[in-house]
Amino acid sequence: MSITSTRITVLGIDVQVDFKDIKNLHIGVYPPVGRVRVAAPQRMDDDQVRLAVIQRLPWIRRQQDELRSARRQSVREMVGGESHYSWGVRRRLKVVERPGRPHVEIDGDRLVLYALPGTDDQGRRDLLDQWYREQLRRAVPPLIERWEAKLGVSVPWWGIRRMKTKWGSCNQETGRLWFNSELAKKHPASLEYVIVHEMTHLLERGHGPRFARLMDSCLPDWRSRRDDLDAEPLADELWT
Repeated sequence: MSITSTRITVLGIDVQVDFKDIKNLHIGVYPPVGRVRVAAPQRMDDDQVRLAVIQRLPWIRRQQDELRSARRQSVREMVGGESHYSWGVRRRLKVVERPGRPHVEIDGDRLVLYALPGTDDQGRRDLLDQWYREQLRRAVPPLIERWEAKLGVSVPWWGIRRMKTKWGSCNQETGRLWFNSELAKKHPASLEYVIVHEMTHLLERGHGPRFARLMDSCLPDWRSRRDDLDAEPLADELWT
């Protein structure tokens, strides 16, 4: 299916539009922050899409309000039996209090957190967050090196930080990239998608047709990877 992508702004709302070989227009509002995406027939133009979005604006705003008011993150007690993700795999947490170096390791289907006796839940949470960051620090460099060669760009600097609404960001002027520390919880294909997405911004600032063509040429399944990632929460869910 031939797809042409662009972005428009409708009364302050950023809208991604994918023109496809379809009969009817579809508007979707996606978690975690209410991103608006339109699948439109190729016969339509931007003005027609903009009018359709305006007509559905009350519904769109209701959907966004519901997503933003939803409880996106449960309070992690950091006790044994809780479920946590590592590279897309659900693992049960096991907490071991003992003297020695605090660290986290994978043991089968468990995520084992070794902490000093008396470490509170925040200390355990910080230890696990540090472990996630270490996972990313090992996983990101070979992917950047691989895609530097494929895209013909150079990444002079990159970093990891927790972000509330983005999986990654790119400063085109400085070439600096940021990646969300939560990516260590997601499938490795999601990390690669975010890296390629942000590196492509070194070639094209926006998300218009040229950006889509560049992504199509180097990562043909990027849309499905994006949709899978956007369907994921930015924070842990409560598991029982």
